[in-house]
Amino acid sequence: MNSSHQVQTKCLRPVAALVWDLEGGLMRQLVLAALDTIVKKVQSDSTAGAEPTPFPASIVLLSGGTDGEDGPTDAAGAVIDTDMVRRTIEQNLNISEYLHRNDAYGFFEPLDGLILSGPTHTNVCDLRVLLVEDITK
Repeated sequence: MNSSHQVQTKCLRPVAALVWDLEGGLMRQLVLAALDTIVKKVQSDSTAGAEPTPFPASIVLLSGGTDGEDGPTDAAGAVIDTDMVRRTIEQNLNISEYLHRNDAYGFFEPLDGLILSGPTHTNVCDLRVLLVEDITK
């Protein structure tokens, strides 16, 4: 492997406390929580007048999983990228409200962030992929 490229792996299982009976989904909630964290960091740096944290030139987070039918929705997960982070900030979207309501589906649907696989009729388990380009080097 090229020494300038490092791969880190972590194993974890997301947990979401259901507050509302909406269409959150563990995989979508995880991606929405990550988006919320990224957006808040970018916004806090800019409002505090601090030197902004170097923002990746390119970031992609995908979290998905299917038992073959995906329960009450047609989405197996969600995906965000740098463009979605920028659009979320530009549109001043309130991510925390969607997280509180467990409505990740409602957040991602108009932004084309849902993973729609359709019925696979097979359990392909969970998959999370995070790719970040380090621009600090």
